[in-house]
Amino acid sequence: MATVWFVIVAFMITAYVVLDGFDIGAGVLHVLVARNDEERRAVLASVGPLWDGNEVWLIAAGGTLFLAFPLLYASSFSGFYLPLMVLLWLLVGRGVSIEFRAHLQSSVWTSFFDGVFSVSSALLAMFYGAAFANVVRGVPLNSDHYFFQPLWSNFQVGANPGILDWYTCLGAWLALLALSMHGALFLNLKTEGKLQDRARGLAMFLWSAVVVSTLVQTTATLLLRPELKTNYALHPGWCIIPLTVAGALILVVYFLAKDRDAAALYASGAFLAAMVVGAAVALYPRVLPASGNPQNSLTIYDAAASEESLRLGLYWWIPGIAIAIIYSVFVYRMFRGKTRATGGYGG
Repeated sequence: MATVWFVIVAFMITAYVVLDGFDIGAGVLHVLVARNDEERRAVLASVGPLWDGNEVWLIAAGGTLFLAFPLLYASSFSGFYLPLMVLLWLLVGRGVSIEFRAHLQSSVWTSFFDGVFSVSSALLAMFYGAAFANVVRGVPLNSDHYFFQPLWSNFQVGANPGILDWYTCLGAWLALLALSMHGALFLNLKTEGKLQDRARGLAMFLWSAVVVSTLVQTTATLLLRPELKTNYALHPGWCIIPLTVAGALILVVYFLAKDRDAAALYASGAFLAAMVVGAAVALYPRVLPASGNPQNSLTIYDAAASEESLRLGLYWWIPGIAIAIIYSVFVYRMFRGKTRATGGYGG
């Protein structure tokens, strides 16, 4: 059952990254791609009906993690308390900026919340990338599976690293670029005219940066943690995942060139999903590696709840996730097609 719940948690995190990734990316590009108030309202109108539903997947993933792996949940909060609080405030900042922007017809008011939306989105993407890189790199776990990390130390990778070092900064940069590309492809699909043209141009530019950053991050990961290749060596069939990463990136630019905007967005989603799943496969059965003594690493067997709790939880999870999927499909179908500036979100 522990393996089943590991797959479930990986699935929910992947769903969140793919779904909320495009509206985070749209937020990052909000003040770059839109040049006037009408275009900025169009950007907000494109993500407005979707962003809060997308973040349900984050809440659900957190609840699932607590249910299935309570020790991992407690251990993560012991060392990541500060960045998790920062993430919470960034999520609040994004939500407030989307909902409050239209409350006053003032250029100062709207410009302020435009800035909050973009800065919060960019920092959120970078913190997600740094957090993900921390898990891949490992944290200074004690024998009791708890740890403490400063926000930064000497920016070197070692037995007692900070949350930010050269490797996790690479992860933050890759996340910012990848989610920005995902957001640009979403805006390319949902908008029209000059706004769409700029979104398409940004997507092409960001694609090149994502390719380079992915190669750099992958190389650094394999040099830093060569043991992550073990599961792929033992089960060569999993090599389909890195091939999917490469293929999805190629398809992004191919579909853009063919003006198949929806397919390009789906290919970007496949790239993000393959990156998350690939890391999960490489880490299994570890859920939180130790940067010092490998024996202190937290595995699914250490962190899992009792077998009975996992079995009962599955009976609740199945109908719950079915409702979430039905809701997501309904909302995406209702708001499909092009969006324009309206009197709703953003104005």
